[in-house]
Amino acid sequence: MSPTTPTTNRDAMFECTRRRWLGAQLSALAAAFARRVLAADSPILTRLRRRHPRIWLTPERLQELRSQAERDSVLRQWIERIVADAERGLRQSPPEYKLVGPRLLYVSREYLRALQAFGFAWQWTREQRFADAARTFLRKCCSFSDWHPSHFLDTAEMACAVGVGYDWVYDALDDADRSAFETALVRLGLQPGVEAYEGRAQWKWWVGVTHNWNQVCNGGMLVGALAIADVRPEVAQFIVRSAVASLPRALASYEPDGAWGEGPGYWAYATIYTAYGLDALRTALGDDQGLSRRQGLSRASIVPRMLVGPTGLYFNYADCGERTSRGPLASMFWLARTFGDEAAAADEHRVLHETQRPAPMHAVWYVPPPDPSRLPARPLDLLIAGDVPVMVSRGRWDDPEALWVAIKAGHNTVNHAHLDLGTFVLDALGQRWVVDLGSDDYNLPAYFGNKRWTYYRLNSESHAVPLIAGRGQDPKGRAEVIGFLAGADGAQVRLDLTHAYADRARRVWRGLATIRGRAAVVVQDEFELLAPADLCWGFTTPARIELPEPRRAVLSLDSRRMTVGLIEPANATFEVHSAERPPPEKTNRGMRRLEVRRRSVRGERIVVLFVPGNRDTAPAEYQPIPLERWR
Repeated sequence: MSPTTPTTNRDAMFECTRRRWLGAQLSALAAAFARRVLAADSPILTRLRRRHPRIWLTPERLQELRSQAERDSVLRQWIERIVADAERGLRQSPPEYKLVGPRLLYVSREYLRALQAFGFAWQWTREQRFADAARTFLRKCCSFSDWHPSHFLDTAEMACAVGVGYDWVYDALDDADRSAFETALVRLGLQPGVEAYEGRAQWKWWVGVTHNWNQVCNGGMLVGALAIADVRPEVAQFIVRSAVASLPRALASYEPDGAWGEGPGYWAYATIYTAYGLDALRTALGDDQGLSRRQGLSRASIVPRMLVGPTGLYFNYADCGERTSRGPLASMFWLARTFGDEAAAADEHRVLHETQRPAPMHAVWYVPPPDPSRLPARPLDLLIAGDVPVMVSRGRWDDPEALWVAIKAGHNTVNHAHLDLGTFVLDALGQRWVVDLGSDDYNLPAYFGNKRWTYYRLNSESHAVPLIAGRGQDPKGRAEVIGFLAGADGAQVRLDLTHAYADRARRVWRGLATIRGRAAVVVQDEFELLAPADLCWGFTTPARIELPEPRRAVLSLDSRRMTVGLIEPANATFEVHSAERPPPEKTNRGMRRLEVRRRSVRGERIVVLFVPGNRDTAPAEYQPIPLERWR
């Protein structure tokens, strides 16, 4: 071997390395030049707020809050609590990448919660430790290999988290961190979104749906894109245009009265991301592209205001938790600010006063307590029209022991629906007597697939709906409201459930009414079957059940009692059955079914009367009339 060979090899290696370095530099310069050219031509930059933060908490809004906090003790107290919560969060380490079932969602939400908290605390106090904590969290999640786009909610919520974290602590970041976070946000969040909008990815389906996925995914993409729109205008322009085109599909689901077919739990999820996306458009670009003018959105606060009983529990239809109560909802302040909805502001102030759990967005969207004299009277009875109509009736407001009942119609094909058309829940004496067991574990096999209707909590067997010929409702079934009336003594609604049992029945009608000044409830079902078949009528309750007479049940919860009378058929009796299930389904421990079972009937009328209190109720106290004669 020649003694000069090593040197020659070293020279060749150096030359190769030099050329690669020069090539990388030229590529970087070309990319930077291309970005500048695109930026110069990008329409988004003509309207974009150049300063950070531009997402929700602008410098002008921050100054407004500082001035308002000096004279508003409620706001001042809440901000102190929010900063104290962020202080406690300093002791936490950033979560690791960990899937729970098929989801990274719980990790994404923890990053969003932490980055909102640290970002707000830094904006308010300018204490470096909050910015340092936000930087630590940002570095961690931006180092992940992906944000799990196959379950795109995970990616959207992480993009929202990184977008707001980057935006709110921008001034505390150095150039290297900014560049790293921008690159990660595009690679892990926005580029998978672009692929979905272009229809090139397996997760593209959310772009065209009408349920919560639409708002969450579009909202997360908007926040992430607008946060870095000045440095990645081409991506931001595409995402803004695509999201603004996609969102009306889901926003139409609020029409006409603000209801939400997926139930109140998903109302909260869909509405907060609607607020995130639309407010990001407003603060970053000056307006929300007219999206807030969609019919029904201005009335959306009706759900958390009216679908909560005196127990504080929601009418938890669809995949909503069994004990889901009305907690703080920052979106209520956004609705109040956007639409002048003082009832929403008043309701949220009440909840925050009770819970003392404000979030950073409560401060960002803060609305002072409205003057009670300006608030409209709250109705005792209301039919909320929409994709899934709901009727509610209550005895009194501001009385934790008042009677309250809610019942739903709609269709079983709505996202997250159960087979529960006509189901109802009932509160009285500070207890929930007729319950919806709510959702089961999403990680059960094929929970959203071909085993969905095999799970007890999701099918008709667990709900307050009839079974005909041993079977529940058609998964494609629907039910219509055919009559509603509210008067001085109560309210009544009639539902046509026939379509949900169309293969077995010529007519299935359900009527529900509050009577005696809304002090009792009657449920009346009328059946005309295509052929003789068994009927099962029932409801689920956590109460102890005694049967002092075959047609009279006494339900007991703590020291309270509810008497349930079987008015018709005269020869029928009550039966008590267990609603408990073996694992891996939720076990429903202590839950029971009060049922009426009829054998081989063709035409039947079942009438049941609910009377709260310790007074015995005789069946003769209520005289039924046919539902077609209900006014």
